[in-house]
Amino acid sequence: MAVRSAVLNVMAAAARKAGRGLIRDFGEVENLQVSQKGPSDFVSTADLKAERILRTELEKARPGWGFLMEESEPVEGDGKHRWIVDPLDGTLNFLHGIPHFCISVALERDGEIVAGVVYEPLRDEEYWAEKGGGAFVSDRRLRVSGRRNLAEAVIATGIPFGAKANNPAYHKGLQAMSAETAGIRRFGSAALDLAYVAAGRFDGFWEYSLRPWDIAAGILLVREAGGYVSDFEGSHDVLKNGNVLAGNDHLHLSLGRILRQAGKA
Repeated sequence: MAVRSAVLNVMAAAARKAGRGLIRDFGEVENLQVSQKGPSDFVSTADLKAERILRTELEKARPGWGFLMEESEPVEGDGKHRWIVDPLDGTLNFLHGIPHFCISVALERDGEIVAGVVYEPLRDEEYWAEKGGGAFVSDRRLRVSGRRNLAEAVIATGIPFGAKANNPAYHKGLQAMSAETAGIRRFGSAALDLAYVAAGRFDGFWEYSLRPWDIAAGILLVREAGGYVSDFEGSHDVLKNGNVLAGNDHLHLSLGRILRQAGKA
């Protein structure tokens, strides 16, 4: 049985408590969709409620630590420890009654991610990792896929939308990836995409302009499952620039090559 630290148990318990609220609220969103009432404000309330639960639970267990959360202003804290939290990753899915969303909680210590939890409440799947201790879903050890051939690989991505939709480098990269792989998937939750790379369900993942709360826990999951995470140029400082490329140890370099060549085309 996998052994977890006290702080990881705190993170998991907070995510599960917030997840119970999201499950209840998701049922209400589905009802609102059926009745054709506008659920946008309701979803915003669900998001904020989950964030309040997470902050309360984490702050109670470790008072004085900092916070970086999607819906609130940053909290400096002790300057050494910082929680990086997304209370609802996959909000658009949630809004439309699509059952694919999660909670992401990471712990940063002295600028390094040392623990992470990605909890998918509807499936009750809890992905977790601690630096140097491996990655797990519940008590099962995770390993990235062993595929070596791009033509057999399934790669996840996030498609730019709204003001970011006009990204020529992304669209060239998508075309190039589609030509060299078995398929591209877009599910709408970067945290879960990274968790699925760690679990070997996806062979790789790339996306532009993500925020730290989208990826902090997922980055650790992939690395602890034996995979690689960088930006498109090979830098490991992805929390700052937000351009993320994850893959298994056989395909990561090839995926980076495709994206760089497409960006120069």
